[in-house]
Amino acid sequence: MATIRKRGNDSYEIKVSCGYGVDGKQRSQYKTWKPSEGMTPKQIEKELNRQAVLFEEACKKGQITASIKFEAFAEQWFEEYAKFNLRNTSYERMLQLRNRVYPAIGHLKLDKINGRHIQQFVNDLLENGKSERTGKPLSRKTVVHHLSFISNVFTYAVKMDMLTDNPCRRVTVPKGEAKEKEIYTLAEVEEIFNALETEPLKYKLFIILAVYSGFRRGEMLGLEWKDINWEDGVISVRRTSNYTAAKGIYTDTTKTKKSQRSSKFPPMIMELLKAYKKEQDAERERLGDKWQDTDRIFVKWDGRPMNNNTPYFWFGEFCKKHNFRFCDIHSLRHLHASLLINAGVDMVSVSSDMGHSCVGTTSNIYCHMFQEAKARNCEAITNALSFGNKKEPLTEAQVAV
Repeated sequence: MATIRKRGNDSYEIKVSCGYGVDGKQRSQYKTWKPSEGMTPKQIEKELNRQAVLFEEACKKGQITASIKFEAFAEQWFEEYAKFNLRNTSYERMLQLRNRVYPAIGHLKLDKINGRHIQQFVNDLLENGKSERTGKPLSRKTVVHHLSFISNVFTYAVKMDMLTDNPCRRVTVPKGEAKEKEIYTLAEVEEIFNALETEPLKYKLFIILAVYSGFRRGEMLGLEWKDINWEDGVISVRRTSNYTAAKGIYTDTTKTKKSQRSSKFPPMIMELLKAYKKEQDAERERLGDKWQDTDRIFVKWDGRPMNNNTPYFWFGEFCKKHNFRFCDIHSLRHLHASLLINAGVDMVSVSSDMGHSCVGTTSNIYCHMFQEAKARNCEAITNALSFGNKKEPLTEAQVAV
C-alpha cells in the first residue's frame, strides 16, 4: 500500500512497502512527485493518487530487485534455502550447474531477466553445450537441470516478495528425439547369470538381486541385514546410501516416500543372501577389531558401506572380461520393469514395485513398453478369434478357454 507525505512547499513523497529482503529487513521504494504550475488543490490530489497507484504497480513488477544481480541472489538462495531443503545429491548438482549459468545470466539484475534471456541460454546449451568430462553434447536431461536451477532461484525471489513472476514459466526445452533405453535381452541375462557363477559372491548377489528387485543403486547399497524378513522372503527398502564430494559416503532417506517399500523374493535369492551372510560373518570374525560393523549388506573389505561407484565399475570390467554388451547398472532396473510389463502386470502395480512417486512417472518412463504390450494383447486376441483362418474346427476345450 502506498503512503503519501508532503515534502516542503512544492513536492510529495510516495512510499511503497515492497516486503522483506533476503536479509530479513523491510524494503521500501520511494518516488518524489512535483505538481505542475497552475494545478488546483483538487487536481493535485487526483493526480497524486494516480501517481501513487502507478508507482505501486511498478514496484509489484519487481523494481525492488533492481540492485541485486542473479549470481549474488543465487548464492543467497544456496545459503538460505537450498542447503536446508534439498537432498545432498541435488544440492551438489546445483552447485556444479553454476559453472554454465553464471557466465550466461549471472551479471544481469533479477528484474531485467526475461523469458527470452533464459530461452536463449537453454537453446545454446542444446546446440553447443559439451560435457566437461567426456566432451559429448549435453543431454536434454542436463539442460532441464540447468533450467530447474534458474527457476528455483526465481521461485524463491517470488516467495520473498522480491518479484511477482518467474520468467522460467515461459521457457521451453525442445523434446528432441527420445532415446531407446538400453536393456539386456533374456538371452543376454542368462549368459550374465551363468558367468556370475565364478565371480565373488558379493557381486554375484548384487547383480542378480538388482534384476530381481528393480531397486535403485542407492537403495541396494542402503540395504541392511535387519531389512530382511527371512521367514517370509521379504526385503524392505528403508534408506539409501549416497555419495558427494563434500560429504563422502552418507546415509539418506529414500528418493520419495513411496520408495520405501517391501518386495517378496524367491527361495533362490534368499539362499544367496544366507550364503553371503555366512561369508560376511566369517570375514568379520577373521578381521576382529579391524571390522567396522555397519549392518550393511554390501560393504567394503572392512565392513564400511560400499562406495556408490564400485558396482558400476565392477560390472563394467565384468562385461568387458566376458565380452558382454555393457548397459550399466541402472539398466538392470529397467530390465526388471520390462519383465513385469511383458508379463502383463498393470501400470499401478509396476509403479508401486518400482517405488515411483506417482503412476504418471511410470507411464512417462515406460510408455513405449506398455504400448508394445498392449499391441501384443491385441494381436493375441485377433489371432484367437480368427475363425476363418483355422483349418480345424475349435474343440470344446478351446472354446472353454
